[in-house]
Amino acid sequence: MAKYGMSLCVLGMHEELKGMKIAVNALWPKTVIATAAIEMLAGDMLVNGSRKPDIMADAAHWILTRKSTEYTGHFAIDEDVLRGAGVADFSTYATTPGTKDSELIGDYFL
Repeated sequence: MAKYGMSLCVLGMHEELKGMKIAVNALWPKTVIATAAIEMLAGDMLVNGSRKPDIMADAAHWILTRKSTEYTGHFAIDEDVLRGAGVADFSTYATTPGTKDSELIGDYFL
């Protein structure tokens, strides 16, 4: 329900604000992100199959540096954004070095 609500907010605010050249987008992680909350709730097992928060920061930076009139109303996924920006190697984002993409735990809400 939360993602659905956020999606409706993005669609509505995108339409409402595009005339003022204000972009509205959503950015979601493809995998679990290793945060303090994840560590506290699930421990090492989940953290070891996660990516560092840096991937979200890098994807957000890419989105925020686009022209607001050209990139708005999107439901973006961190990895897809960075692939589109030319990133091919995501190994630096893994919390556990050597973890293969297939071993990462997918985000619960995608």
